[in-house]
Amino acid sequence: MNISGRRAIALWLFACCFMVLSTLVVGGVTRLTHSGLSIVEWQPMVGTIPPLSQSDWQAVFLKYQQTPEYQKVNHKMDLEEFKPIFWWEYTHRLLGRTIGMVFLLPFLYFLGRRRIDVKIAPRLAGIFVLGALQGAMGWYMVKSGLVDDPRVSQYRLSAHLGLAFIIFAAMFWVALGVLAERESAQSQRGSQRLRSLRRLAAWLALIVFVMVLSGGFVAGLHAGLAYNSFPLMYGHFVPPDLFALTPWLVNFFDNPTTAQFDHRMIAWLLFFLVPYFWLKSRRTALNRGARLASHLLLLLFSLQLCLGIMTLLLAVPVPLAAAHQTGAMLLFADLLWLNHQLRLKDA
Repeated sequence: MNISGRRAIALWLFACCFMVLSTLVVGGVTRLTHSGLSIVEWQPMVGTIPPLSQSDWQAVFLKYQQTPEYQKVNHKMDLEEFKPIFWWEYTHRLLGRTIGMVFLLPFLYFLGRRRIDVKIAPRLAGIFVLGALQGAMGWYMVKSGLVDDPRVSQYRLSAHLGLAFIIFAAMFWVALGVLAERESAQSQRGSQRLRSLRRLAAWLALIVFVMVLSGGFVAGLHAGLAYNSFPLMYGHFVPPDLFALTPWLVNFFDNPTTAQFDHRMIAWLLFFLVPYFWLKSRRTALNRGARLASHLLLLLFSLQLCLGIMTLLLAVPVPLAAAHQTGAMLLFADLLWLNHQLRLKDA
């Protein structure tokens, strides 16, 4: 594959990554504005057409009026108040469908022109399958809220969020690999210090991903409203209701206090690990990309930490919470880039 061909494929994948990020932002606002249950049907094809007339709007609103959320929470809502929450959910779904087309059509074109390396074609096909599963997972999540208790399952929400990050990571990693041939740790071992740095960078990426999943439970349980103080939780390092539920294991998934506590503890762990990694990288010979990614890691984590604290103290305002979720994906992207750069020949 020539240089221009590699660049074209990489740009296409990076564009898809940006669309996933955009969908994440819109999805976060959809959740924060309680708009996610406004569309009560899953229509992958027909659902691309929004209401175009007053009768269409009345029909969509009537379906929403039959849901437990309307009857128990929004029973005073009129059609004009319904429209904004509909548009958030509609935009979120439309972006998901658009990503599928933006991914599939160029993939088929590049495949037909034999411009995709045989080694990455199965990976790209697998990413498309993951995207299709993500759409199904989104509807599976919504269905969990169309019941007597109109609240989306935190388990399904975290699965939906985690799958979005996995799809993003897969596309981003393949794009990086297309731009620069990746060397394995076996063929390019490097110094002992470099190998140690690679392991730590891999662990950091994993820890951030776990923190994203814990953030899904925080969001699903509305745990951001449980203890709006920092650094202590209303005067406690360990809150008294941390294990209020029985058996104790369910607290990690069903107790808002425990969900927030877990999220905080992972943040504290990163608070020590990220600066440690940065200081260690300063004493290691790195290529320019790895060095830049290391500096950016410290900057992005600091910004993300500040956003998280402000979101907590201000009781989860929509703009800050959406920015915090966006920052998580940007931090994760930088860690992917960092891990990739640390495995290049000149790292």
